[in-house]
Amino acid sequence: MHAIDLDSLTLPDVLRGSLDGRPVTVLGLARSGVALARFLHDMGARVTVYDGRPAAQLERSIALLGERQINLVLGPGADPATTWADAALVATSPSITPDFPTTEPRLRAGLQALVAARRGGDPSRPALVSESDLFLRLCPSPTIGITGTKGKTTTSSLIHAILSADPLHPAVLGGNIGTPLVERLPDLTPNHRVVVELSELQLPSLSRGTTVAVYTNVTSDHLDRHGSLEAYRRVKRRLAELVDPDGAMVLNLEDPVVGGYAGLGTAPVVLYRNDAPVPGGLGVLDGWIVSAAVERLPIAGGGTAATGPGGAIMPVGELAIPGRHNVLNALAAIAVGMLFGVAPDAIRRAAGSFTGVEHRLQSVGLVDGVRYVNDSQGTQPDAVIAALRAFPAPVVLIAGGRDKGVDLSDMIRVAAGTAFGAVLIGESGPLLQERLTAAGLGRTARAASMDEAVVAATAMAREARAGLADDAVATVLMSPAAASFDMFEDYAARGRAFTAAVARIAGSGGG
Repeated sequence: MHAIDLDSLTLPDVLRGSLDGRPVTVLGLARSGVALARFLHDMGARVTVYDGRPAAQLERSIALLGERQINLVLGPGADPATTWADAALVATSPSITPDFPTTEPRLRAGLQALVAARRGGDPSRPALVSESDLFLRLCPSPTIGITGTKGKTTTSSLIHAILSADPLHPAVLGGNIGTPLVERLPDLTPNHRVVVELSELQLPSLSRGTTVAVYTNVTSDHLDRHGSLEAYRRVKRRLAELVDPDGAMVLNLEDPVVGGYAGLGTAPVVLYRNDAPVPGGLGVLDGWIVSAAVERLPIAGGGTAATGPGGAIMPVGELAIPGRHNVLNALAAIAVGMLFGVAPDAIRRAAGSFTGVEHRLQSVGLVDGVRYVNDSQGTQPDAVIAALRAFPAPVVLIAGGRDKGVDLSDMIRVAAGTAFGAVLIGESGPLLQERLTAAGLGRTARAASMDEAVVAATAMAREARAGLADDAVATVLMSPAAASFDMFEDYAARGRAFTAAVARIAGSGGG
């Protein structure tokens, strides 16, 4: 069986049946794997799916395949290499690569052998492609890729909201935000605008860039996967290296790593910062978000993007998302809207009505003067620091989970100096409690479940309100600075558990 030539594969060819009868292997049966299997099957391919987990753990994913005739090779006893012995293509979920030590060892070894054979010139071995790369290879629409250590989801969602204000160009949102995009390909046209959140899992496998590359920041995260800070930064740089020369890069000038990307590639650069804008960029002046002559993309007609008098777009005070860091996220999103020629009044309405995303500084309740904020996506110390600073005192922090191997020193210092108290959960709870206490935080507690944590944090918040004005609000902030997998399926499940615990507090009359 001849391998599929990815470089000559086009969406029109696929829609005309170029995959009919071709054997294809999909590795992994999480969200991206399910989407790949359905798309490739529906395009006529003969699909085999491998996953090292047993079928009993994959019932929900298997059900999502529907009635499609897909060969499933599942469980720890299956040899993954046999599933692509006669395949014309191997397509993977983002977490499965020959390069990540977190990939199942036997699968990783098989993929490394496959890659070596391909590099050695063996034309019979199938090509290897990720869901994200296959989508970008085939997508007929302009794409906006958003990456960064924190702020990706908020920025991606706000970009989508702003681009959706243009009725002539339908906007689509997906990627790492939880919605694989490969199944949307048959519906996309050059008139669509596709917003793609890209994580450090997806970036290494890309061979194609996006029309616009947006960076929020690059600090430190996922060192368990990448081994070193430099390796992590190298992965993050990939999007800037691949950006379309006829597109643009939108870069946070306040982040020294991101600001340094301005010299990569030949695409125009829009720099943004929470200060007076640099020429061609976006910034804040006298309480207003202002443009210093941002240029529209050629596909949007070129020329200077329209603004109000003096480059004004909107008052910062109209933003509904809290925190200084979210002003930066809004600047990035507004810059994209201007690049694509969205009218300034439409940008202002969209940005002003955007209230945030689930699990990211999401207010989920106000009970007897205690506000509850779900920040389950705050898995990294910089995100927790930003969350702590987004709300006025007093704040009670709920944190802990599976340690991600990053330096928490700054977060510990800020939490000890900012929070009224902290309730610690999960595997990292004991060490976090020890470190916060040593840093001077006087009130800490441990909890074995999210319900216990919310009850304990509520008691601390009520203590903090004692003696304050009747209308004073204390905040219980669940921003864990850790992964969720010790206690929950994922960060979303952790956020839902927090929200449910808050609902029980409210349902009991606050007590």
